[in-house]
Amino acid sequence: MPWSNQSGGGGGPWGQRGGPGGRGPWGSGPQGGGTPPDLEDILRRSQDRLKDLMPGGGSFGGKGLVALALGILVVWLLTGFYTVRPNEVGINLIFGAYTGTSGEGLRYNLPAPIGSVVKPDVTAQQRIEVGYRSAPGQGRGRDVLEESLMLTADENIVDLDFDTVWQVNPARAQDFVFNLQNPQGTIKSVAESAMREVIGRRNIQAILTTEQSSITQEVRQIMQEALDSYGAGVLVNVVQLQAAQPPEPVRQAFFDVNAAQQDAVRVQNEAETFASRVVPEARGDAARTVQQAEAYREQSIAEATGQAARFNQVWEQYRHAPDVIRERIFLETMERVIGGTDKIIIDQNGQGSGVVPFLPLNELQRPAASRNANQTPAQTGATR
Repeated sequence: MPWSNQSGGGGGPWGQRGGPGGRGPWGSGPQGGGTPPDLEDILRRSQDRLKDLMPGGGSFGGKGLVALALGILVVWLLTGFYTVRPNEVGINLIFGAYTGTSGEGLRYNLPAPIGSVVKPDVTAQQRIEVGYRSAPGQGRGRDVLEESLMLTADENIVDLDFDTVWQVNPARAQDFVFNLQNPQGTIKSVAESAMREVIGRRNIQAILTTEQSSITQEVRQIMQEALDSYGAGVLVNVVQLQAAQPPEPVRQAFFDVNAAQQDAVRVQNEAETFASRVVPEARGDAARTVQQAEAYREQSIAEATGQAARFNQVWEQYRHAPDVIRERIFLETMERVIGGTDKIIIDQNGQGSGVVPFLPLNELQRPAASRNANQTPAQTGATR
């Protein structure tokens, strides 16, 4: 043996064989001269020591077995306690069958293998990209044309990139756990289908300009209805358009057409503005001319009516005294004809010089400046 002592002190590393110090590592000396320890003896001694630790005088029967079984049962039952965090909902299962949900805090369910608990996160906002894939530090990243190209109602193609933000419905978390095998793939397929349905009912011009907000609202509503019908237990929070534009090969041509259409609209608006200013002015001038003509007509009719009435009155008086009326008409006519002219009165009877003295009262009453203006240069020099 390797540990034999040639000087006679021998016995191996645990002392002399057979002597007081000749004990093996398990409390007894080696059996026979240098043979290895008996494994069965070692197991038997270990079993005896375990029996000494058990109640009932080292016997596994009776109360000892019951106590051992109860202890194991209690430890197993205590493993059924679990904690639900504020952002989670506990879904309790017994033999794989759903039995109910539990809120936040310390909860209990039968431990494995009889029971189990699934705790999905019901507050995390999940984002799904359709039509593109973002990359860290690169913005929108690369386009996925098989998802983004969609047909419009006027048979044009539009390139759409959009996001869908969703979360687990806290009230139906069990539906999300049991009914969706691939949540990301299912929600993405529903989002793409809903967007194609909405785009297929609109013209491309409205999609690119005025109806983007209504498109996202309609897509979100269709997605929510579809996922509810599947029993998905998902809430669709936001659908947001990232980009809406014509496909790359025809993008520049489309922008040129759009610019031409905008120019046409601008020119039409300018023409309508000019018409809205000129037409009222022309209508006002026409109305003013018509009113002036009507006023002139009324005035002419009134004057003619007055003259006719005056003539009738004169005629009535003339029938009663024709001589007097004839003389009066003559005098009034002469007064009207020669009333404003210079006059020289001559006596036709031939008495005297034939010129009747005349006092020009009207000339004396007029201002001196107007008399001087009426005098000729020769008269002015004679006066000086």
